[in-house]
Amino acid sequence: MTKDGGRNTTRRKLKQILDRLHSGVTRVSPRSTLGFAILWLTVSVSGAGQTTQPPADLGSVPSGPASKDVLHLTLRDALTMALRYNLGQIESGENARIARGQRLRAMSTLLPQVTAGAAENVQQFSAATLGIKVPQVPSVIGPFSFSTAQANANLSLFNFESIQRFRAARSAEQAAQLNYNDTLDVITLIVGNIYLEVIQAGSRIEAEEAQVKNAQALYDQAADQLQSGTSTKIDVTRSGVQLHTEQYNLSIARNNFAIAKLNLSRAIGLPLGQVFDLADQVPYADIHPQTVEDALNTAYKTRSDFRAALSVEKSAQQQLSATRGERYPVLAVNGDYGVQGPNPGTLHGAFTFQAGVTVPVFTSGRIKGDIGEAEAALHQRKAEAENLRGQIDYDVRTAFLNLQAARQQVTVAKENVDLANENLSRSQERFAAGVTDSVEVVQAQQALASANDQYITGLYNHNLSKLQLARALGVARNNYNQYLAVH
Repeated sequence: MTKDGGRNTTRRKLKQILDRLHSGVTRVSPRSTLGFAILWLTVSVSGAGQTTQPPADLGSVPSGPASKDVLHLTLRDALTMALRYNLGQIESGENARIARGQRLRAMSTLLPQVTAGAAENVQQFSAATLGIKVPQVPSVIGPFSFSTAQANANLSLFNFESIQRFRAARSAEQAAQLNYNDTLDVITLIVGNIYLEVIQAGSRIEAEEAQVKNAQALYDQAADQLQSGTSTKIDVTRSGVQLHTEQYNLSIARNNFAIAKLNLSRAIGLPLGQVFDLADQVPYADIHPQTVEDALNTAYKTRSDFRAALSVEKSAQQQLSATRGERYPVLAVNGDYGVQGPNPGTLHGAFTFQAGVTVPVFTSGRIKGDIGEAEAALHQRKAEAENLRGQIDYDVRTAFLNLQAARQQVTVAKENVDLANENLSRSQERFAAGVTDSVEVVQAQQALASANDQYITGLYNHNLSKLQLARALGVARNNYNQYLAVH
C-alpha cells in the first residue's frame, strides 16, 4: 500500500491547477495554465489577443467518431462528457480501484487460507540413502505408485499487525474514494471555466464586429467628406488606420474563439474534429451567499479533499500502530487432511494439525527503523491535513473577495459601456456636422472598445468567481447550475 494513501501525480497537478485558478479573478494571466491532469485543462482567454494552450500531459479520451451534424453543447452536456472521458477522472477512478484491491489483500491475511489438490505419485529411491543396509532389503526400492488427495488450511488467530494494516488499508480506500469525488469537483470547476472562456471569446467577436462596423462607417464618411471638400486627407488616413486596426483585432478574436473551442473539446473528450456550438450563454445572475464563517464551516464538512486528508492521516496512524504491532506475538494454526493409498480404491485418511505462537526476539533494529519511518509518515500526513485546512480558509475568503470585486466590476463596466456608446454617438454627430475631426471619433471608438472589453471580462470574472465559490465549498459538482443560473 502506498504511503501517500493513494495520491498520485494527477491529483497533485490538479491541485496546482486549482491553486493557480484561485490566484485572482480580476485578471487572469494570459500565459498561465490551469491543468487538469486529470485532466488537463487551462484558463485561457483573459483579453483580446491572449490565449493559452493546455499542457501536453493534460487531456481526455476521445469519445468516438465525429458526426456530420453540429453538436449543440450545453454546460451540462460538457460536464457530463468530462466526467466520463476526462483523463483525470479515469485515473482517479482507477486509483480508487487499486486502493480497494489493497484493502482486500490486507483483509485476506485475517481470513482462512484453504488450498486443495490431488496427485498420482510414482517414486523410486535408494535404500542406502535412508541408512538401510540389510541384505534382505533391495538396494533400490521401487518404482511404486500411490494416490493422494488433500486439503490444507491455515488461519491467523491473532495478529495485531495484520489487523491494523487492514484498518489502514480500509482508511486508505476511503481516502481514495473521497479523492475521486474531489477530482469530479475540480473537473467541474476547470471545464466550467473553459466553457465560460468560450462564451467570453464569442462575446469578444461580437464586440469586435461592432467596432469594425463603426470604423467602416467612419472611414466611408471621411472619404465622402473628402470628396465633397469638407474634410482633409488626414481624416481619411486616420480613419483607415483605425479600420485596419479593428479588422486585425477581429481576426485575433476569431482565432482565440476557435482555440477556446478546441480547448473545451480536448478537455471533455469530444470526438476528434467534431463541430459544435454552445447552447448556454450563462447570463449575469447575482447570488447572495452565506457568511464567510458559515461558508468555512460548510467547506470543512463538505470538501472531499479535506475529508480525504483526514482519512489519509487516520491510515498513517493505523500504519504506525501496525508497525508497533510487529513486536507482538502471532498466534496461528494450520493443518491438512487428505487420503492416500496405492490406488483410488484403497485410500485411507491422513491428517496433520499444528498450532503455535511466534514471538520476535531479536530483529537487529528492523522494527525500530520501521516505527521511525511510520512516525515520520504520520507527521507528514498531519502537516498536509493542517495545510489543507489553511488552504480551504484561503479558498473561501478569496472566493468571497473575488465575487464582491467581480460584482462591482460588472456594475461599473456596464455604466461605462453606456457612457462610451453615448460619447461615440455624439462624436459621430459632431464629425458629420464638421465641428470636429476624426481624432475625436477614433478616440471615442477606442474608449468604447475598452469599455466593452472590461464589461466582457467582468461578466466572465463574475461567473468564474461564483464557480470558484462553489468549488471552495466543495459543492461545485452538484450545485454548479444553481451558482451559474443554468438548467
